[in-house]
Amino acid sequence: MPSDLSTNRPDKPVSTETAVRPDSSALPAAHAKHSHDDAPDAAAAFARLAELEDGPERDAVRDELVTVWLPMAHRIAGRFRDRGESVEDLRQVAAMGLVKAVDRYDPSRGAFESYAVPTITGEVKRHFRDRMWALRVPRRVQELRNKVRLARRDLTLNPGSPEPTMAEIAAHTGLTEDEVGAGMEAMESFSTLSLDAELASAEDNYSLADTLGAVDSSYELVVDREAAREGLRRLPERERAILYMRFFEDMTQTRIADVLGISQMHVSRLISRSCARVRDEAMGGQQQQPPAGRPDADGRTRAA
Repeated sequence: MPSDLSTNRPDKPVSTETAVRPDSSALPAAHAKHSHDDAPDAAAAFARLAELEDGPERDAVRDELVTVWLPMAHRIAGRFRDRGESVEDLRQVAAMGLVKAVDRYDPSRGAFESYAVPTITGEVKRHFRDRMWALRVPRRVQELRNKVRLARRDLTLNPGSPEPTMAEIAAHTGLTEDEVGAGMEAMESFSTLSLDAELASAEDNYSLADTLGAVDSSYELVVDREAAREGLRRLPERERAILYMRFFEDMTQTRIADVLGISQMHVSRLISRSCARVRDEAMGGQQQQPPAGRPDADGRTRAA
């Protein structure tokens, strides 16, 4: 949770916990009676802030403006309670929005409150959008969720009202039923459930993780066998026999050589060539030929 209340003036942090100094001359005397009001009379202080150059005096006026308007920021933060975030964290976010509003406010363009309220509210909403979603969804889907949530609330205001259908929500919001469906799905994405959470209907302490399937390692083996099947069938009979003795009967190359009456080195070359041929065919490649100048399966040397 952010605790730094600096804004676009990173070198001038503002504390939102300080009180207005009784002897302060930065704010007019009228501020004393408004120190606990949501909308203090701060027009003169904002006009003075706009005239001051960067320096200690301007920083003091800025700090005190933030302090006297802080109750309003806390009130706005309170609107978002019970949504999965602590009130203290929401107040910190609202205070950040207040600091931005103070820094960006132009006294010539109307009352400060009319500018600060949407600025602070937007900061809190942005916090929920960017930090509170357990499963990140597009902003458009988040907006659909909010519209669906508000429509469901409006349609069930009367006690005993049935749960509205997708068609009723679509008619109320002007959305399509597909958009309503996307918004309803997003309502389940704001928070996640632990895989270790016990199922409410389970009697033997089963968790959500117990209901999830696992990858069967045999699937890859089946795929590999089917890919090699045709290549093995096309091998000469002697080479198929060698591979069978080596990999299915677990015979050593020396033992295979004794059975066939050939050298162990010859058996080794035949195994290597047969495996390479089957692998190439399974991968969609072409059969590899023995390099020039080396003996092939029959002991003949290929010309370079």
